[in-house]
Amino acid sequence: MDEKKASGSKLSYEAARDELAEIVESLEDGSASLEESLKLWERGEELAKICQEWLDGAKDKLASVKKEAK
Repeated sequence: MDEKKASGSKLSYEAARDELAEIVESLEDGSASLEESLKLWERGEELAKICQEWLDGAKDKLASVKKEAK
């Protein structure tokens, strides 16, 4: 994991989604140890939360624009 991914900095939706997809692939291939799998899972949870925050923000913006258009 590079330093940017490990830091608390806000990832873009696309970066978080792509890293999450890589983690899912790693977990599905089953080659990681149990300890490594747990670390991947925890990182995946963090990334899923980041993605959800981006999606919620986009949904709120759309709702606001729709409300203003009426």
